[in-house]
Formats: sequence, C-alpha cells, structure tokens
Amino acid sequence: MLSTLHTNSALGAISRLQDMGVEPFLLSTSLLAVMSQRLVRQLCPHCRQPWQADANTARQMAVPVGARLWQPKGCPECNFIGYRGRTGIHELLLVDDRVRAAIHRGENEITLIQQLGPAWQTLRHAGRDKALAGSPAGRR
Repeated sequence: MLSTLHTNSALGAISRLQDMGVEPFLLSTSLLAVMSQRLVRQLCPHCRQPWQADANTARQMAVPVGARLWQPKGCPECNFIGYRGRTGIHELLLVDDRVRAAIHRGENEITLIQQLGPAWQTLRHAGRDKALAGSPAGRR
C-alpha cells in the first residue's frame, strides 16, 4: 500500500504513525520502505554563478571550505529570477531486519539513526549533493 503522511523525514513517519496509535509490532511487520521528499527550486542552468563556500557555509553544509557551489543570478531565460523549475531531494528508509527490530522494540528516532549508521542519507545529505552538483543554490 502507498500512502502520504506529513513529516519532516522518513524516520519521522514512524513516530507519526505510532502517535496515531499504530502499534510498533504492526509497523515492524508491515513497513517495507518510507520515502521523504522535498521540492526545491532549481538554479537556471544559463546564468547560475559559481562561488566558493566560506567557513560558515562549509560547516553548515558539511562541505570543505572552498567547495564550488552555485548561486542564482538572473537572465532572460529565467525572467531574471535565477531559478527555473524545481527538482526533488529524497530520503529513502529501507526497512531491513535491523530497522524492523528497532521499530518493534519501540526505539525513538535517535536510536534508529544510530542503528542506521553513517551510511544513512538524509534529506540534508541529498540537498548538499545537489548543491555541489549545481542545483539548488548552495546559499539556501
């Protein structure tokens, strides 16, 4: 079954479902995957301008100081806005046996994140990767 649920992250969907009264044992046996997504403005490919991440931006985005990022400028192609269209950033939680067991035990989001380890790719990671690739803007 597919459904939508308003949360800030894929892991937040588990907490939200539990808050709605779904028992952990039901969640652990029925969830296969949870996806969270956001639509973000896409920089105009005709006029985007490169810039280098300063120390503050690098810290906030978890990129090296001096990393090449992009910012909007504006041109006739984008009606001088600097953006053209939208693109998605996604976070996918595949519910494997380890996650299933943590859900069944009623673990909180912090513990689930620890279970997932450093390979867990959040919306923030997806946004950073798109910013490094040139869309969306690295300053947003």
